[in-house]
Amino acid sequence: MAFLLVSAYLLLTHAHGAPVENGALMETLKSQVMLFSNKSEHYSAQVRPPGTSRRIPHTIIIGVRKGGTRALLEMLDVHPNIVVAATEVHFFDWDENYVKGIDWYRGLMPFSYENQITIEKTPGYFTSPQAPERIHDMNSSIKLLLILRDPTERVISDYTQVYYNRLESHKPVQLFEDIVIKNGALNTKYKAIQRSLYDIHMERWLKHFHLDQIHIVDGNTLIKDPLPELQKVERFLNLPSRIMSSNFYFNQTKGFYCIRSDGRERCLHESKGRPHPVVNSTVLEQLYSYFREHNANFYRMINHSFDWH
Repeated sequence: MAFLLVSAYLLLTHAHGAPVENGALMETLKSQVMLFSNKSEHYSAQVRPPGTSRRIPHTIIIGVRKGGTRALLEMLDVHPNIVVAATEVHFFDWDENYVKGIDWYRGLMPFSYENQITIEKTPGYFTSPQAPERIHDMNSSIKLLLILRDPTERVISDYTQVYYNRLESHKPVQLFEDIVIKNGALNTKYKAIQRSLYDIHMERWLKHFHLDQIHIVDGNTLIKDPLPELQKVERFLNLPSRIMSSNFYFNQTKGFYCIRSDGRERCLHESKGRPHPVVNSTVLEQLYSYFREHNANFYRMINHSFDWH
């Protein structure tokens, strides 16, 4: 109980920018801390600071898988006017969740103050056939964030995640080349390749949303120099500029930027930034060639180009 009260007190002071009087406030906090027991005698806690509520997201990070969505979410969480959902909700892309309704979805969001916006991220939304229409039905004026990286690099990163997951589960693994190449030709049915066809997926989103509702974050730039990309997001969301260069430092051991905020330092989970396999140069060229036309189509759709192969 003491831990929960302290957590709520800190959240209040963080949001208001100054210490809050004790006395009656502590009594109010006690009334807001609700403990629920279950049959296994474990306890979950739900802290609702006064003046807050759970709200459906004002902004959603829709993808793409292995594009840098977790890094983007964690970095945006530095902003005092942003609160983020802790987990990937999969509300709009999984039928079994969508049928639970909007109140179920709202219940998974964090508590927030009126001056804060709520962001959730589920990378599977971008490639989902149902997600664009479902999100539009919820809020046709919502602002969306999409973080992308070089499609070939994304395929390799996608493979790497599955590779390590299978190793940890003691399941058999295959070489990258053995999956990507079938009967001497590129295996374009490979799901990781399908996910990198950005033009195909973007076409669905533009049927439901105006281009100016979708801000595209350059994932390749974000991992090398986070601040400029995050400042663009602040402007897109009409937020005051609060994210500073001092919020990030380069971790030489991990090889990427970590976060410094509220006197704490944290890095992304160890599963992020895993070493990629060295891919056969001929296979790489086949991937570059295959994506080239799709990339060009995508650039025309968004009136912008990226430095991709």
